Amino acid sequence: MNELHQIPSVDQLFHTQKAAELISAYGRPFTLNAVRETIEFFRGQLREGQMNYIPSRLEILEKAEKVLEEWLSPSLIPVINATGVVLHTNLGRAPLSKASIQAIQATSSGYVTLEYDIQQGTRGSRSVHAERLITRLTGAESAMVVNNNAAAVMLILACFAKKKRVIIARSQLIEIGGGFRIPDVMVQSGARLVEVGTTNRTNLSDFEQALQEPVGLIFHTHHSNFKIIGFTIEPSLKELAELGHRCNIPVVADIGSGALLDTARFGLAHEPTVQEALQAGADLVCFSGDKLLGGPQSGMIVGKSALLARLKKHPLARAIRPDKLCLAALTATLTHYLKDEAEREIPVWQMISSTPEMARHRARYWASVIGSGKVVEGKSAIGGGSLPEEMLPTYLLAFPVRQPNQVLKILRQMKPPIIARIEQDMVVIDPRTVLPEQEGALLVGLMNVLRDKEKIK
Repeated sequence: MNELHQIPSVDQLFHTQKAAELISAYGRPFTLNAVRETIEFFRGQLREGQMNYIPSRLEILEKAEKVLEEWLSPSLIPVINATGVVLHTNLGRAPLSKASIQAIQATSSGYVTLEYDIQQGTRGSRSVHAERLITRLTGAESAMVVNNNAAAVMLILACFAKKKRVIIARSQLIEIGGGFRIPDVMVQSGARLVEVGTTNRTNLSDFEQALQEPVGLIFHTHHSNFKIIGFTIEPSLKELAELGHRCNIPVVADIGSGALLDTARFGLAHEPTVQEALQAGADLVCFSGDKLLGGPQSGMIVGKSALLARLKKHPLARAIRPDKLCLAALTATLTHYLKDEAEREIPVWQMISSTPEMARHRARYWASVIGSGKVVEGKSAIGGGSLPEEMLPTYLLAFPVRQPNQVLKILRQMKPPIIARIEQDMVVIDPRTVLPEQEGALLVGLMNVLRDKEKIK
């Protein structure tokens, strides 16, 4: 087709002021790739009869600029969580405290004593930074930090149960978000899974019978994201710990959420705490750092110093160790607990301890500023695989709309995106999970969407 030859060449395009601006902004190699791709795009349009004219140099370069912007547009961006789910796994779980953010900034801006003993002037250990705080908080003999709780489980199994039998109640063979399954992790670690009991009923005698053959570990997992009700029974962690100690078998408790505070104080069901698991006699306890603990993504293992010493020397420990940014944020988070300021400083606990009246006050204020919406009663969820079915009373700012799903899509296209939910055919905004510093952006975004009268009643 003769018209294809009329499309400006790369050389011709690069001799324009617009191309010079793009090269200055994006660099020559990147711009060259974008221009070539754009030229091929227009050639394809002409071949398929989608265009009936030859694009100008400016049109090609403006299209190339959009290509460059798309290529460089980050996919990991801040959002406003207006869903009311406190630990929203898809939105990054726990937001960090201001002190944790400041610690990350200070640590990332230069060199730090990650593995340097400043007193001795010799190589040190990164394990000391957060672990001394964890042991003070929990009363454990020793502790270590890895990059998430799944890694903690894998390390424990690989270290103490490779090619050995691990006993676990059949009712605790759980799967959490992302397809993480306890049985699969056990297989990958080299451990031999031994299920005891039935789906709904497991007795201590089932564990005792399994101990007739050699065993590497007794494993206890908290039902973090589901409940079994009705005709059901399970041995307590304390009972399993006593059995393990009589038989000289280590007992491991995976409690998942990492709660250090009693959730019952906030009108929720009681979530097992790290301290309680240790007091029950577990030899090792592992948990997440970015759930109810309210810190960065991390996994922690606490317990007997002799067992922790073996874990720290295992080859896998290096592969799953935390970096300096994680340790900085985690240390700052743990400090809040030691200073008895967790409820005031850690966003997760700020949200959980927030009262319905506080939510109603914010929702009414937002409605008055926007000039639209109604305040209704609702429920907030904890999320993040913690406290299944437990809800907190709240008040919502609700908007009756014709096309709620379309409105949610428009909200997601705001800068920053607003993630809301639908309830009774209304788009609802839950104040509980909207951070105070995001309130202005939320109101601007809502007002922009409400201008579209075709979608709002």
